[in-house]
Order: sequence, then C-alpha cells, then structure tokens
Amino acid sequence: METPFPYAQYVSGKQFIGRKADITLLGNLLSQGEHVALWEPPKAGKTSLVQQTLFTLRLGGKSFYVGQFSALNVRTPEAFLLRLGTTVMRMVANSADEYIALVKRYLQGTHFVFDPRAFSENGQVLSLSWDLDRDDVLALLRLPFRLAADRGDRMILVVDEFQSLGLLEDPDVILRPLDAVLREQRDRRLFVFVFCGSGVNAMRSLFTSGMLFHRVVEHVPLTPIPEREICEHIQRGFLSSGKVVNQELILGACRLFKGNLWYLNNFASICDAKSRGYIMEPVFVEALEDLISLHTPRFREMVNGLTTHQVNLLKATLEGVTRFSAADVIRKYGLNSSANVKRVKDALMKKEVLTFDQNDAPLFQDPLFEYWLRKYYFEIKE
Repeated sequence: METPFPYAQYVSGKQFIGRKADITLLGNLLSQGEHVALWEPPKAGKTSLVQQTLFTLRLGGKSFYVGQFSALNVRTPEAFLLRLGTTVMRMVANSADEYIALVKRYLQGTHFVFDPRAFSENGQVLSLSWDLDRDDVLALLRLPFRLAADRGDRMILVVDEFQSLGLLEDPDVILRPLDAVLREQRDRRLFVFVFCGSGVNAMRSLFTSGMLFHRVVEHVPLTPIPEREICEHIQRGFLSSGKVVNQELILGACRLFKGNLWYLNNFASICDAKSRGYIMEPVFVEALEDLISLHTPRFREMVNGLTTHQVNLLKATLEGVTRFSAADVIRKYGLNSSANVKRVKDALMKKEVLTFDQNDAPLFQDPLFEYWLRKYYFEIKE
C-alpha cells in the first residue's frame, strides 16, 4: 500500500525531494567513469540519492548494468571477494553454463571456482578451492573492469556499508589491492564503484586519513534538503488524506529532526494515523512521544555503552562547548586532562555518536538521540 510518508524503503521518482544538485554531481561523476564514495549517518538518504540518480540517468537515455551488495556482515576477505564476484557475474549472466564460462575466461589460474553443488544448493556462483592469496585478490578485483571492457557495457556496482571492511582482522588484505587496482584501471571508465557507508567517521578514515583512494575516489556529500521543500512534501502528504496542518508545526518538526526525512516521514505517518481533518499541536506532541518511545531502548543501550567521561563530554556538547581542552571545561565536566579529552573524542567518533566538522566542532549524528539526551537523560531546560 502506497503511503505519502515512506520511511521503510528508499524513495525515488515523485517521492524524492531536494538534492537536485547532488543528483547532477553524482550523475556526472558516474557518466565520466569516476568512482564515488558517500558517507552519511544511517537513514540520511544515501540509497535514495543513488537510486534517483540512476533513474535520472536512464530517463536521459543512458544505458548501464547495476549491481548492489552489502558488506555489513562481511568479516573475512574471502567473504567480501566472493560476494563481489558473485554480484558482478550475476550482472551479466544468469545460468550455470554462463558462470562456468566466465570463471574459465577471467579467473583461470586462481583459486576461484564454480562449484555446481554449491550453486544448486544455495545459488553460490563462486567458491574457493584453496586459501586466498594476493593473486586471487587482484584477479577478482580486476574482474569487473575486464568484463565491462570486453563487453563494451557500462557497469555500476554499489557497495553498501563499505566501512565494515575496517573491521577485518587485516583490512589491508583488501584495501591496498583495491587501491592499486583502481589506480591501475584509471583509463578503463566503463566500470565504476559506488562505495556507501553509514559509519561516517569510519568511512572518512578509510578515504581521507591516508593515501589510500586519494584522487581515485570522489567523495559526494549530501546537501541539506531545504526546509521549504520538506514542509511542502509533508503538507501534500496530509492533503492527500484530506487533512490540514499549520505550517509552523511542520517547520518546528523539521528543525527538531534537523531535516532528517526518515524521522520526519516516520513522525508524519504517526500523526496521520492519529488524526482527522485539522491536525492540532497535541497530535504532534503525542506523535513525538510515540516516536521517542520506539527508540528509547536503543538510546538507553547507546548510553549504557559509554564511560562516564564520554557521557560528560556529550553533556558539554549539548551545553554548547566546543573547546573541550580548556582548563575550566575540564574541571566543570570532570574530563581529567586534555590527553583524556582526545581519547574520549576518539572513542565517541569510533562509536559513531559524534562527528567533528572542519573547525573541530562536535555534531551529533542522530538528531532524535540528541533531543532524547537533552530532554530525558540530562533534563536540560530550554
């Protein structure tokens, strides 16, 4: 059943709003054969942007194959490579005979094989006949470039939750060969990677902290959606079910959720279910309480996983502090020392609670968590 406030899946077409410049930028990069990385907090709209961009490119007459897989539960190099190879081969083939031919042509001499039994039992296209070695890694990473070049087809592979590779026992087993292959294949622009990640700090570390992927992968940041477009979207949604709401109420919700459409659509759908005709402020208040109740167990778990120093730094952030190493701040919030402040900041970044902008100012990644902390945990008066 179609809803005016979708939040359970990505959106495209008429339900996609804002970010026209992002679509143009991402579309141009993909058309030029540039590899791209997108990192934003969970449910910020990464998948919607990618899908809307691909939709726009197709409307413009572009032809390409698309594959997508998630690295979320990948914990070994073998698992990542098998998933990548399987996805790429499924983009261009769909039968056992075709898979056998592809393995023979492109992966001969490696330890990758097509196992008929594994394929018949669970649809597994690629298997390993021996332990992985560096030649295997390079051959598999080169596979999509060779396929695209030989076929003359443009191919786009979206890898979700790419930051999970940082959790491998030795991430360099994949990351360094991947960097080398991207540089080696610079002139082959028919195949492109789109690396997506909801671990903002982890992704930034992978792509900007060292020389890996430098100048071979372009970062595309998501721009904020204008408040006016968000308000119009929500008003249209309510009007579609014969309801009217004051724009100031919508604007207040937009600012509380800091323009996060996932939260806003979820919130609006609760309001829609609770109301008839003209929607008054009490409906908004009750819907917010419902939404908070849904997420409170998760928020409690997040706080319970923090040390006292980490909790104190979050309180300082909510109270407007940006210079955490100042002597008076260390004393007031019990942060011990400037060296400890750095450790606390690093820990909160690793847990993806905070991120820091170019001026080293702290930013909460989750706007509802920030609101919950302020109102319910620290009980800070407005």
